[in-house]
Amino acid sequence: MSAAASEEIEIIEKAKSLLGEDYVPNDDEEYMNKRQQAYFQMLLLEWKRSIHSAAGQTLQSLASGPIREPDLNDRASSETDWGIELRTRDRQRKLISKIDSALRRIDQGEYGYCEVTGDPIGLKRLIARPVATMTVEAQEAHERREKISRDD
Repeated sequence: MSAAASEEIEIIEKAKSLLGEDYVPNDDEEYMNKRQQAYFQMLLLEWKRSIHSAAGQTLQSLASGPIREPDLNDRASSETDWGIELRTRDRQRKLISKIDSALRRIDQGEYGYCEVTGDPIGLKRLIARPVATMTVEAQEAHERREKISRDD
C-alpha cells in the first residue's frame, strides 16, 4: 500500500470518529465548519477510493487475456463493451483530478465557496456534487456563455 493511500485511510478514520456514523451537514450549523469539512473530505476520499477500486478491476479484466471470440459479431460486441468501459475509466480519471482539486480546496479553506462570486455554494449542491466549484447561478451563467461562444 502506498504512503498516500495509507494517509487517506487515516484521514477517513479520523473523520469518521469526529463525525459519528450518521452525521449529515445541515443548514442549522455554521457553514463549512470543521465538522462539515471533515464530512466532505471523507466523502471525496471514499469516492476516489471506489474509483481506484473499479479501475483496478478493469485492469485485472484486461490483463486476463485478449478478446478471442470465434464469432465476428460476438467479438465486435465484446470490443464495443471494452471501448465503453475504457471511456468510462477515462472520465473517472478526469474526475479524480477534480476530487484532488476539491481536497486541496478543503486544505486551503476555500472549499464550499464559489470560485467566481465567492458566495457559499450550498450544502445541498455540495452533497449532490461534492466537486462543485460554482454556485448554481454562476454555473448556469458559465454554461450560457459557453453555449453562446460555441454557437458563434
